[in-house]
Amino acid sequence: MPLRDKTVALAVTGSIAAYKAVEVARLLLGAGARVLPLLTSSATRFVGPVVFSGITGEPAHVDMWDPSFAGELHVSLSARADAMLVVPATCDVLARLAQGRADDLVTATALCARGPVLAAPAMHPRMWAHPATQRNVEELARQGRVSLVGPVFGPVASGEEGVGRMADPADIVAELARLLAPSDLAGVRLVVTAGPTHEPIDPVRFVGNRSSGKMGFAIAAAARARGADVTLVAGPTALATPSGVTRVDVETALEMQAAVDAAMGADLAGADALVMAAAVADFRPASRAQGKIKKGGGVPEVPLVANPDIIAGVGARRGGAPAPALVAFALETGSDEEIVAYARGKLAAKKVDLVIANAAGDSLGRDDNRVVLVTADAQTAVPRADKRRVADAILDALARRLRR
Repeated sequence: MPLRDKTVALAVTGSIAAYKAVEVARLLLGAGARVLPLLTSSATRFVGPVVFSGITGEPAHVDMWDPSFAGELHVSLSARADAMLVVPATCDVLARLAQGRADDLVTATALCARGPVLAAPAMHPRMWAHPATQRNVEELARQGRVSLVGPVFGPVASGEEGVGRMADPADIVAELARLLAPSDLAGVRLVVTAGPTHEPIDPVRFVGNRSSGKMGFAIAAAARARGADVTLVAGPTALATPSGVTRVDVETALEMQAAVDAAMGADLAGADALVMAAAVADFRPASRAQGKIKKGGGVPEVPLVANPDIIAGVGARRGGAPAPALVAFALETGSDEEIVAYARGKLAAKKVDLVIANAAGDSLGRDDNRVVLVTADAQTAVPRADKRRVADAILDALARRLRR
């Protein structure tokens, strides 16, 4: 994961949204990062330094002239940090960053930063729309040293609505992860499928499976963080869309097939790779009852017909061409040896480049997974880890395939 073992300087400035920086700190820590908190004096009017020091285990600095620190504090913080977050970034701090001022600990540390600086603006919509603020935003973009995430449309502290609300903490952390991730998939157009399909029996019941979609969503998020242009075709799931990912929601296998075909293009030139992580139902009812089937009529017979094999269809259309790269999943029950053997058979039958073999009991609904990456000439076991780390292992293999 891009944030694991990274050190992030978290700068908090004086906005009512400062309390959300606590959640940002928590998410960074959860992603494996070390957090160095620093606050402007105005920020302390909204949330105290002790909150951040308590959460992070690091001293929360406010004064650039802290007598307890021997040396230049802003230089030390910037040297230790792989990246810097300014959350929230007020109208004032954006102006000072654009002007290159270093009149407090936050701006001085930003000027010294050796890695990316990401700011999350938060202010009243009229302040954001003011020509002076927009001029400062344009100047920051021209300099190329400070990136922005947000603001977004929504309610602000005054009760009004408009563009000025701070981006969601999860989106801020996802954008920082993208900035720190290897860019080996930059420019790659990737289609990812995720989740189950639901095949209606009647307006209430369906044929489906227990797939949560977490693995496919993790792949989409990780690929976006590594620079890919990602289209996520998602079956029924309540998971949030990863930041920066284009999502297409579907319900049935036929709808998923149509969405994949649309994303790939008639000649398969619309994408560089397809990762088929969805658990598509193998069968669907031959017909759908228009009304709810009543219990009083006895046990109904539900004739089934086969659903299309989406990735096999793409593989057949690709033929012997090297592109697009195709990645399939093999979710099975049985021993590890049986599952890998099944995956190897699937590799040839579906004409794909990589099959991800995993056991049903190891993955369905869980936040972690263990898989075996199976290619024509090798197999690589990925030990149990959270699905984002497994996603990166899968994308490492895909990146190698795309470089051929």
